[in-house]
Amino acid sequence: MTRWILFLGLGICMPAIADGQRPNVLLIMADDLGYGDVGCYGCRDIRTPNIDKLALQGVRFTNFYANAPECSPTRTALLTGRYQQRVGGLECAIGLGNVGRYDDAIRLRADNQLGLPPEESLVIKALKKAGYATGIVGKWHLGYEPHFLPLKHGFDYAFGPLGGAVDYFYHNEPSGYRTLYLNDKPIQREGYLTDLITSEAVKFIATHGNKPFFLYVPFTAPHTPYQGPDHQPEVPVSLEELNKGSRDTFIKMVERLDDGIGAILQILREKGVTKNTLVIFTSDNGANRIGRNTPFSGHKSSLFEGGIRVPCVMRWPGVLAGGEVVDHVAITMDLSASIVRLAGAQSLGDRLFDGIDIIQALREKSPPKKRTLFWRARRGERTWRAVLDGPIKYISRRDGKLIREYLFDLVQDPGEKSNLLTERPEEVERFKQLLAHWEAEVRSQR
Repeated sequence: MTRWILFLGLGICMPAIADGQRPNVLLIMADDLGYGDVGCYGCRDIRTPNIDKLALQGVRFTNFYANAPECSPTRTALLTGRYQQRVGGLECAIGLGNVGRYDDAIRLRADNQLGLPPEESLVIKALKKAGYATGIVGKWHLGYEPHFLPLKHGFDYAFGPLGGAVDYFYHNEPSGYRTLYLNDKPIQREGYLTDLITSEAVKFIATHGNKPFFLYVPFTAPHTPYQGPDHQPEVPVSLEELNKGSRDTFIKMVERLDDGIGAILQILREKGVTKNTLVIFTSDNGANRIGRNTPFSGHKSSLFEGGIRVPCVMRWPGVLAGGEVVDHVAITMDLSASIVRLAGAQSLGDRLFDGIDIIQALREKSPPKKRTLFWRARRGERTWRAVLDGPIKYISRRDGKLIREYLFDLVQDPGEKSNLLTERPEEVERFKQLLAHWEAEVRSQR
């Protein structure tokens, strides 16, 4: 594993960024959007012209991974630049109404400590220390308690729901728990949630576009409940109705998301900051079954490729090549390392990044490098583990006492149809040893 101390330029191997070169950063994250749900990734039934244009003007990744197959852990990795396992309790999405879903999370919830501790969340503080205006507009899902709210993590401005599966019109969870917040306070707003997030993001850029800014826009779309923008139900969605919906509704949700991205990109043009703004678009994990992860197998919550291989495009005019498709292996926490270095951020302690500066690799046109990446996802009695080492991927799924194992060659078999487990026993043993070493190294102290 490659890890870097959080220093100016991320250590002696990277040059510092001059003040005039420090870009604004706009990071847009969809929620449960599949690899095959975007036009530039081959989708044919959803119109995503704004995302597609970003890809045409920038770089499109074909081997980009989420840190987890669910939302809270991936978001933890993004804000820490580290494997989420180092934090503890966040290897599964926080349950509706602030519920822990496996033993470690249940223990922390009992002590009102289920969430991302601000002392672990160094990325935003590093950006703020470097002179950036920092904002989050969209889904938080990293703790409901007051001591976990976004402003505690260094954000100057925060708007959006605290939790998951929020009704797009009534802005509450199915339990009735209202989670829409402006900074530290619950608020009420009228409107479709995707549109509200878009409007707040536009307002943030209009206000802060004259100085370096970092804006994180984690949309809730197209996560459940499946509600299109043109029909408000008479009552909020119930728990029984939460996961019901059609592909047609899903399409409308994604297309409204793309419209919102277009409006945000438009304010960049109006402020005259397009050229000096790095725009990143990705998803927190793969799609549910109503979405599409084509050409991969599996869905959200699994560690098959469909659960963790996600779309990612980056645009930085004049710096990153336009219309380029790259097969570098990258992961969510690489974005953290890249953004901090671009900001010229100073050291904030002795914590190490687990991610790499993938943007520097693109700027230098370095060839793709072999990487070893790890995943572990827990919920109840179920634990998924996976290792990717070059093109070979090992997966283990434990359900109580039942264990299933898989070994795939992703170059020859990207759809993970041919299990090589019995054909390569020595390689399987090597992967198990890699996993054991990694699990010991990332063990949480909480």
